Amino acid sequence: MPSGLVALLDDVSVIARAAAASIDDVGAGVAKAGTKAAGVVIDDAAVTPSYVTNFTPDRELPIIWQITKGSLRNKLLLLLPVALLLSQFLPAAITPLLMLGGFYLSFEGAEKVIEKLGGAKHGETLEDTISDPATFEKQRVAGAVRTDLILSAEIMAIALSEVADQSLVARAIILALVGVVITAVVYGAVALIVKMDDIGLHLARKDGPAAQKTGRGLLKAMPIVLKLLASVGTLAMLWVGGGILLHGSEELGFAAPAHLAHAIQHAVEHATGALGGVLGWLAYAIASGIVGLIVGAVLAVIVHQVGKLRGENAH
Repeated sequence: MPSGLVALLDDVSVIARAAAASIDDVGAGVAKAGTKAAGVVIDDAAVTPSYVTNFTPDRELPIIWQITKGSLRNKLLLLLPVALLLSQFLPAAITPLLMLGGFYLSFEGAEKVIEKLGGAKHGETLEDTISDPATFEKQRVAGAVRTDLILSAEIMAIALSEVADQSLVARAIILALVGVVITAVVYGAVALIVKMDDIGLHLARKDGPAAQKTGRGLLKAMPIVLKLLASVGTLAMLWVGGGILLHGSEELGFAAPAHLAHAIQHAVEHATGALGGVLGWLAYAIASGIVGLIVGAVLAVIVHQVGKLRGENAH
């Protein structure tokens, strides 16, 4: 009996050490995958506030919560099982599917640029008189969740590429944790940004001069910050969309555009010394954005021409 008990305790200790090692592997995988996806996370945080601005203050947090729930559904109920199945049985399909998302982001970004340059607007915008606020809110949430789906797919694909050597169960746990953590970070930041003017108003009403000065500063700054973020969000759609298309086309054997963009990046890096890393990244982002804008503009023209033809045929 004593020897059996010792053997049992030894087995338990082995299992415990294996479990601890697995937890360490998962933790390291989450950190590695999350770090690699940080660039898309920043883009996601820049894009989302444009869907929430100019609504009444009492609707801002409920709208963000609806988008957050949609983002979690995207990541955990749709993208996670699809990513695991594809990585296990059909990894070659991941790149073409991501490129479809790149086309969509490029189209969305280019359409916003065309509208800002005086082109025709499509659907109600916040500058219009909203005839049905509830329906319009649902449309904005749906648009944000659609855009989040593409950005989330890029995040999950990046995360998956970093943990491809893990077991299926470990991959599932790591991707789920990355999805939850990134969603919390992104939409927590979005909520803070959107409510910053309310924080400023609260501080401006306090008795202390320092609090009042800070509050007034926030109230003056936030409209500018939100407009800037709306522009950054549009640019983010273009450079992420264009970047996906460049990378995807390279993966599929059409490498010339990606090689040109990387050549520009390396040339800027070598020419700018200590700032080479930042300016090189910026050069590649601009090249990706130009690709996204060109492709998106072509798609926008095609989509709206088809829409006009359908409308004429219906009449």
